[in-house]
Amino acid sequence: MLCNIHAEAWKGWLSENSARLYAYARQRAASREDAEDMIQDALVRLWHYQQERNNAPPDLPLAYSVLKFVAMDHGKKHSRKKRKEDAVVYLHDRDDHWLDTSMEDDEEAAFLRCAVDALGDKLREVLTLKIWGGLTFQEIAKSMAISPNTAASRYRYALEQLQRKLDTNHGERHG
Repeated sequence: MLCNIHAEAWKGWLSENSARLYAYARQRAASREDAEDMIQDALVRLWHYQQERNNAPPDLPLAYSVLKFVAMDHGKKHSRKKRKEDAVVYLHDRDDHWLDTSMEDDEEAAFLRCAVDALGDKLREVLTLKIWGGLTFQEIAKSMAISPNTAASRYRYALEQLQRKLDTNHGERHG
């Protein structure tokens, strides 16, 4: 009975937060599949971590922190693997996808994705956590070990840079 309660709590938590976690992971991953792998690894770590805390689902800032470290580990593994062997990319679509990735192929979304990718790491991380992660500046600060004012400033700078790029792009397309 107690196990079912925890399973339902985790299912609800995952249902509520999977898209946010995916958006965050996607900012740090080279592909959809890498982002999904990072989420899976982070969830396994969180599950083990939360066993010491009555198996309750974690708070979102903790999930983002764990996902950040998983992404860093993934990046290290990926670069080592790439040096050892030629990269082979498998492209495939799946109908059983548990996350909505419909915007991945949209032209405007692709431009915005490139613009976000061009931001500095610190600005991009705050933007991702705020917009797609749904965190407050206080939660972002906790997750990144910075002050809430720094988080808010980085968010503002990121939005200003994106606005300039969008204005430039709009001017070029409709100039």
